[in-house]
Formats: sequence, structure tokens, C-alpha cells
Amino acid sequence: MKIRKATEKDLPRILELIDFGRQKMRAMGNTDQWTHGNPRREVLMQDIERGNSYIVEDDGEAVATFAFVEGPDVTYQHIYEGQWLDEPTVDGRVQANYWVVHRMASAPEAHGIFKTVLDYCFSRTPNIRIDTHRQNTPMRRALEKYGFHYCGIIYLLDGAERLAYQRCLTR
Repeated sequence: MKIRKATEKDLPRILELIDFGRQKMRAMGNTDQWTHGNPRREVLMQDIERGNSYIVEDDGEAVATFAFVEGPDVTYQHIYEGQWLDEPTVDGRVQANYWVVHRMASAPEAHGIFKTVLDYCFSRTPNIRIDTHRQNTPMRRALEKYGFHYCGIIYLLDGAERLAYQRCLTR
């Protein structure tokens, strides 16, 4: 598999992959994540414009997408009922250099995407954070299997709760 930055021409396929992800979540009982048109086309386009959107290709076909964004992430500045693996400052904020994986989705026939994406991301940074919905049990299991640690709860800008995970290769 090959990973490359997404371009505007990839947007229709990215939207299709996101819809596959949404369908998979619903089938697994996660009915509350990626609702009401989220993630929105505008957000996905912004990822592309900022150079944060990626495509996973298998034999030249786009089979997965994800966003890989350099921190700090505003929604990660405060964590509740836990703490990040990095040392927090006196005011509770973390000033660490970390990256975040968001909006990962794949085609139904694609396999090994989670590991492929995270291996790629860890080849670029030793410190990654990810959040997911409480109902997204398959993602939570995959994160723990890959060595991520549950760190606590964060809240998105719209107030939605997410479970936060982190893996630091330097620790």
C-alpha cells in the first residue's frame, strides 16, 4: 500500500470513504458518531487545503483516507478524568509536540488499514493522540492493541464527549 497527500480531485472518493466508515459504525452499533453530515465536506476540503489529508492506495485505488494534523489541537488542551502521557504544565495545559489522527475511514474490502496508517504516522513522529466516540468499540480495541493508552475525556468544540488516547514512543 502507498500513502500520499490528498488533492482536491480526491474529494469525491474521500466523501465516499467517509460514508463507508459511517455505515460500518452504524453496523457495529455506533449510532452517535459522524451524524448530521459530519465530518462535513468543508472540513474535509480544509484538510486537503492545509496539507493534512491523506489517501491510502492499494494497486492505485484509493481504499482509505485520514487526516494527520500537527498539534496543538484546541480540543485537546483540557482533558478530564485523566491526563495525557506528557507532563502537564502548572495550569493543566500540555505544551508537548504531538500530532493527531482524525477522520480515518476505509472501503469495506480494505484490510490492514489501521496498522498501515499508524505505522506511517509513527514514522513521522513519536507522539500521537487520537480520540473516538465511546460507542466506537472496534476503534477503542484497535487503539489499545496498537499500544495506545486511554488518557481521559475531551470535549469537541460542539460539546460532544470523546475518549482520548495517546501513544508516545519516547516514553
